[in-house]
Amino acid sequence: MWDPASYLHYSGLRARPFHDLIARVPAGSARRVTDLGCGPGNLTVELAKRWPGAVLEASDSSPEMVEAARERGVDAQVLDVRDWQPSLDTDVVVSNAVLQWVPGHQDLLRRWAGRLPAGAFLAVQVPGNFGAPSHRLTRELAGSPEWSSRLGALVLREDDAVATPQAYAGLLADEGCAVDAWETTYMQRLSGERAVLEWITGTALRPVRAALDDADWDTFREQLAPRLDAAYPPRADGTTWFEFRRIFFVAQTPA
Repeated sequence: MWDPASYLHYSGLRARPFHDLIARVPAGSARRVTDLGCGPGNLTVELAKRWPGAVLEASDSSPEMVEAARERGVDAQVLDVRDWQPSLDTDVVVSNAVLQWVPGHQDLLRRWAGRLPAGAFLAVQVPGNFGAPSHRLTRELAGSPEWSSRLGALVLREDDAVATPQAYAGLLADEGCAVDAWETTYMQRLSGERAVLEWITGTALRPVRAALDDADWDTFREQLAPRLDAAYPPRADGTTWFEFRRIFFVAQTPA
């Protein structure tokens, strides 16, 4: 279950990679723009501003997120990204921080590249932070004797979550696309107590939360918090530096 309020707690920092991605999409106009994994819709509305003449299509697998998006006026639908099929007029597809949740999403990318109209743009951003202390410590705790029977298989591993920019570029180039791929490491300055824990609660810890009752969830967080504070020590002013790597690619289908 996704919690829109938790996800939006750091909405400004979470939005920055989205804007960096969209800035590299050179489409001047579009007939249809699709947001796959629209979340609470706060960024979907930015797509409407960028391409005001386009039909805006939005979906998310989370009913809670779709409800939040609809409250913002986005006509979002509940849909698993694996079931999406492009319309004949789809000129821009955006998938922002979604595909890391989809094992084998490379096959999806091949399928989309083959079915999108000629000259369409596919813009994707995925976190590349699965080897960072935040995720490594979560995996270690989830795999400990106390938690492994319930959580050992739930937490994403670095080796099966996302590929490298080069791998994505090669995959889409093999489908005949022109590809722009890159990565960026953001130095995010988080505020408040247990800042890194609060950050990953809105994303990486979602499978953990879904697997535990309230009491066990509180216990897991209490055990994880000091580990994260040791890896990401708060500054004297109460803020915490959180290094976050993200992977981007924009592919245009062949004419």
